[in-house]
Amino acid sequence: MSLVDALTEPTERSRDDTPISERGPAPVHIVVAFGFWLFLLSDIVLFSALFAAYAVLSGQTAGGPIGPQLFDRTNVLIETGCLLLSSFTCGLCTLSIEARNRLATYISAAVTFALGVAFLAFELTEFGRMVAQGAGPTRSAFLSAFFTLVGTHGLHVAFGLGWLIVMMAQVATLGFRPMVVRRLLCFCLFWHALDIVWIGVFTIVYLGAH
Repeated sequence: MSLVDALTEPTERSRDDTPISERGPAPVHIVVAFGFWLFLLSDIVLFSALFAAYAVLSGQTAGGPIGPQLFDRTNVLIETGCLLLSSFTCGLCTLSIEARNRLATYISAAVTFALGVAFLAFELTEFGRMVAQGAGPTRSAFLSAFFTLVGTHGLHVAFGLGWLIVMMAQVATLGFRPMVVRRLLCFCLFWHALDIVWIGVFTIVYLGAH
C-alpha cells in the first residue's frame, strides 16, 4: 500500500461510517414503501385476529343454522374466481404502468374494477339472503364472527375500488409522474394482499364449514 493510499483510506472510511441518521432525510420512495408495508402489516394483524375469533366461535351456533345450511358454495366459487381473476388483471395493470402504456393501464384497471364489483355483488347477495332467512349477525356468535370477518374483507375491496377510481383520474390528469406511479404500485400490492386474505377466508370459512 502506498503512502497516499494509507493517508486517504481513513478519510474514505470515516465517510462510510457516518451514521444513517446524519446522512439527511431518506428518499421519498423509501419512506412511502416503508409506510405502506407498515399499513399492510397492520391489516395482516387485523385479519389474523378476525380469523382467530372465527375459529373460536365457529361452533357457537346457539341452536341456529350452521355453515353448510347457509353457504351456497357454487356462488362462492364464482365469487372467488372473480377476485382471483381480478388479481391477474391487476398484474397486467402493473406491467402496463411500468411500460407507461396509458391505454393498457385503463383497460386492465377497468376489468379489475368490473371483477371487483362482481365480487361485491355476489357477497352482498349472500348477506341479503342470509339475513332474509333469519341468519343475521345477531343470531349467534358464529354468524357474528362470519359477518365481521367476511364483511371486513368486503369493506377493504370497496375501499380498493374507490382507490382505483381515484388513481385512474390521476393518470388521466397527471400522467405517469413518479408520485402517481408509486401510488398505483401501492394499490396493486394492496389488491394482491386482499386476494391472499380471501384465499384464507374461502379455505377456512367455506371449505372448512361442517
